[in-house]
Amino acid sequence: MAVSAGAGASRFGFTTGQVIQEFLYDDDVDPAVRRTVEEATGNELVDEDYGDVCDGAVIWWRADDGGQEDLTDLLVDAQSNLDDGGLIWVFTPKPGREGHVVPADVEEAARTAGMLATSATSVGAAWNGIRIAARSRSRR
Repeated sequence: MAVSAGAGASRFGFTTGQVIQEFLYDDDVDPAVRRTVEEATGNELVDEDYGDVCDGAVIWWRADDGGQEDLTDLLVDAQSNLDDGGLIWVFTPKPGREGHVVPADVEEAARTAGMLATSATSVGAAWNGIRIAARSRSRR
């Protein structure tokens, strides 16, 4: 299912002017989902090596990217770059697709990283998304 830019802004929680960092980009990512995020923010996604504070992050996570501990580490790394209150989306292949990850594994990785999985949705023909709320810097 394609997502329009207006729907993307509200669906993903990203707004105009935000800088969104992207992790684990590969040939299999959904270009329509990436475009939706870029249209919602008005900015191109920045890569893993971006060295400044970001407003949010998207992670394309597949079973062969590592285990739950690896995802926990990546969530901690992504959170360390976020401005206060930034959102992280973990996109995983849908059931039956190569690289599918059980949502409970993403939720457990988020919990271990001190974060909370708040919602899940279909984000494209081949990908699901789980929204992760990062801890506020003021509460650390």
